[in-house]
Amino acid sequence: MSKFVKNLIVDQIKKELAEVEDCVLVNVIGLDAGESGQLRDRLHEKNINIRVVKKSLAVRATEGTSLAPAFAETSGSIAVCWGGSDFVSMVKELVDIDKDEDNFEAFAACGGVLDGEALTAEAVTEISKWPTREEVLATLVGQLLGPGATLASQLGGPGGTLAAQISEIDGSGADASGEAEAELPVEEAPAEEAGAEEEAPAEEESTEEAPAEEASADAEEEDAEEASDE
Repeated sequence: MSKFVKNLIVDQIKKELAEVEDCVLVNVIGLDAGESGQLRDRLHEKNINIRVVKKSLAVRATEGTSLAPAFAETSGSIAVCWGGSDFVSMVKELVDIDKDEDNFEAFAACGGVLDGEALTAEAVTEISKWPTREEVLATLVGQLLGPGATLASQLGGPGGTLAAQISEIDGSGADASGEAEAELPVEEAPAEEAGAEEEAPAEEESTEEAPAEEASADAEEEDAEEASDE
């Protein structure tokens, strides 16, 4: 390979790994073309990128970056993996593939780098046991909502009791007003008595007219007697 071609490959690796800070190194030597295609498809579904590089070229491409320690103990050709939803999720997927005895037999996780520190194969396996970003967020949300739910229940208890007491007060007030309305027709009796008293004088007036009729009758009798005497 000419120096010009090597420089082109190094520049290409630099561009691909320019924004990568953490990665995992895996061995893919021994996989046939079909297995290599299946592996890339499986990693692509998890948004994991894979790039096979020679150690010497990878060292030149990552010199002065956080990825440089990953290639200190490697030799020959190696595959660099990066991406995924988060670093732990990517490691979990790679370790699962490594443990798959029915497929990708030659595949093996052999190192990497995290926060600028080189990782061994054993360290990669240990990281695969860590909780993922989603799991950590779910735990934090549960811890935050736990005290909130407790406080809400504590506030809701006295509030519910107070609301029940107010409801009872409102109910008794409604009963009292109902009883008052039921008694109102009884108070109309004095008005009827007043009407009866107003009608009484009319009867008295009719009784006062009786003496006048009696006087006229007496006068007629007297006239009749005088006529008989004559």
